[in-house]
Amino acid sequence: MCITSSGNGDGGGGSGRSCFHTSLKWWRSRGRSSHHSFFSPALIFFLAALLFLGSVAILYAWLTFNPFLRTPYVRTDTSSFGCQEDNEGSWSIGVFYGDSPFSLRPIEDRNLWKNESAAWPVANPVITCASASDAGFASNFVADPFLYVQDDTFFVFYERKNSITMQGDIAVARSTDKGASWQQLGIAVDEDWHLSYPYVFNYLGHIYMMPESSEKGELHLYRALNFPLQWKLERVLMKRPLVDSFIIKYNSKFWLFGSDHSGFGAKKNGQLEIWHSSSPLGPWNPHRKNPIYNTDRSLGARNGGRPFVHDGILYRVGQDCGETYGKRVRTFKVEVLTENDYREVEVPSGFQESRKARNAWNGLRHHHLDVQQLSTGEWIGLMDGDRVPSGDLFARYILGCTSVLAVAALVMLLGLLLGAVKCIIPLNWCLQSLVKRSDACLAWERPNALSSKVRRFCSRLNRLPAFLRVWIKPNTLAGKLVIFSVFLAAVAFMCNSIRYIYGGNGAEEPYPLNGHYSQFTLLTMTYDARLWNLKMFVKHYSRCSSVREVVVVWNKGKPPKPGDFNSAVPVRIRVEKLNSLNNRFRVDPLIRTRAVLELDDDIMMTCDDVERGFRVWRQHPDRIVGFYPRLVNGVPLKYRAEKYARRHKGYNMILTGAAFIDGRVAFNRYWSEEARRGRMMVDEYFNCEDILLNYLYANASSSPIVEYVRPAWAIDTSKFSSVAISRDTDIHYWIRSECLSKFSEAYGSFSNRKSEFNRRKDGWDT
Repeated sequence: MCITSSGNGDGGGGSGRSCFHTSLKWWRSRGRSSHHSFFSPALIFFLAALLFLGSVAILYAWLTFNPFLRTPYVRTDTSSFGCQEDNEGSWSIGVFYGDSPFSLRPIEDRNLWKNESAAWPVANPVITCASASDAGFASNFVADPFLYVQDDTFFVFYERKNSITMQGDIAVARSTDKGASWQQLGIAVDEDWHLSYPYVFNYLGHIYMMPESSEKGELHLYRALNFPLQWKLERVLMKRPLVDSFIIKYNSKFWLFGSDHSGFGAKKNGQLEIWHSSSPLGPWNPHRKNPIYNTDRSLGARNGGRPFVHDGILYRVGQDCGETYGKRVRTFKVEVLTENDYREVEVPSGFQESRKARNAWNGLRHHHLDVQQLSTGEWIGLMDGDRVPSGDLFARYILGCTSVLAVAALVMLLGLLLGAVKCIIPLNWCLQSLVKRSDACLAWERPNALSSKVRRFCSRLNRLPAFLRVWIKPNTLAGKLVIFSVFLAAVAFMCNSIRYIYGGNGAEEPYPLNGHYSQFTLLTMTYDARLWNLKMFVKHYSRCSSVREVVVVWNKGKPPKPGDFNSAVPVRIRVEKLNSLNNRFRVDPLIRTRAVLELDDDIMMTCDDVERGFRVWRQHPDRIVGFYPRLVNGVPLKYRAEKYARRHKGYNMILTGAAFIDGRVAFNRYWSEEARRGRMMVDEYFNCEDILLNYLYANASSSPIVEYVRPAWAIDTSKFSSVAISRDTDIHYWIRSECLSKFSEAYGSFSNRKSEFNRRKDGWDT
């Protein structure tokens, strides 16, 4: 490969002539020995770059991406199509309770639980694409929930995006336990056009639904024939493509709020109109000030759920679509609503947004809220949420492809600087190409024709390499720095492209069990010398999806303040009087979850690893479920590392430095009179508290007592400091062998309780 001179008298200079002679020599040599062209320096360079950057991409993916593939569906029916990655997002629905519409808290704060095997508390979201798909209604997402209450039974109508037709239908689910669990009943309304925002209300003993049908260009009103699944089109309220409309009775009149984005000059998601009538069935008369809003989309003009009355004041819920569609909901107090005037003012919603970002089910968006007061006086709210912005899938693909193009450009630039590549574009594209062209082509090509201009541009472009090598000389220090910088940029863009194209949306999501989510308390034990490590620990793990609270057992030194930590969840410092390892399992009545993750403050692993362990524990809440297996056997008993368990293809103990336990059961066992002798030995050796708990579990049950979950990776950060308790491995193992011997005498042996790796067949215990 090489460049040519311009051939048109445009400042090529000596470099152009030199390149011309170089080109001529190259073509002559090509004619003499054409087989050498296959191994030209340019080709070798590109192959080497491809091999190296490909290796970098593979290494980056291996280190960064989770090796465990999520397989939420194993069924062969239509549910297997559910929860496909969707450019519109991954919306799901949660339930909130409060004493007022401005003090709503998530359902997990009520400590509701369905059954012991699912653990408690039941946590949001309560309705997802998975729960709808598992019921036989393949769905990509669920959104826009509206609640209808009959006695003690809750019905929620919502938009579910059909994974097959890719349009919205109106589905319905039922709850008889205050929203803790929901039974999917089916599809209430399915039309040939998109439906969403199913506003449901009661009028004169009839139940009506007014879903958005803007794709049809009309606003339809349906009446229930056999509630909740059979509906009939009652009438067309308006021949306008209104979006997100509701009807409310206020001051003896019915008011219809909606947005028409089809009008000339109407700003999408920034327009709002009002109509009034003496009946919800119409006819509807426009408000004198229509459009009420036609403004910036971030100001909440588009409706975001059901309006509500609190203390005699009407409130409207609107959508803030400024940063992305459906970024958040905003609440407005209606001060004036008449046929001639309308005024509202924004008030604080009281809703606390999650700080877990994409790891939270509603971490990046929530655009709909239906809040109502129950007969008990309590308020309930249904909200949808999403962990990715609108258009995330498409944006990631574009960014990934752009990064790939940037890599190609940088590789080309690097080749030009090194001299391996001598031209940017093929020679026969240039004005003075050395490749023969027929006379007919020469006669056809005119000086001012587009082809001539293109060839002239290509000729000039092909002189750039010579200019670059004059400006940046590879044999100088500055030139080497430039080449090295270009090389690093290519590597960075390569990793960036892999992250965007294959890395997913970046969320480390929880794993549901029987359609339910739950939460756990993270408990760690430390002291003042390890504070630096603790801050990093809390910042990382507090952002895991299912972590509800971080409890720090402070054994020694001046304790920090909760405000010292960058945490997405509450941090509680439990200061102990004595520096004892037994404090790890002290009974703590303030812990409000059944599950407790005991985790040493020097262990770092991914949130996904933690979430997988939590799911396995929810399946086996009577066991110790953790990430570090050990095998205890032989005579005499000897403590050995994980490699020994691997060689003997089984384990019978899990280290509680990284393990899930039932806090109430485990703590009570550990502080029972039976365990007093063992606790004394723990204080004597300042070691072995985790071994003692395994013996106590084995002594209480004849069934398997431990479950192993293999982490994708785990780092022991204590190795980077001088504060590790067990720096001398030989002494550490000898002490633990002594503990095994004495605990076996006191509590019996569990050498015959071996569990095999890959016993569960879920791929997580290999």
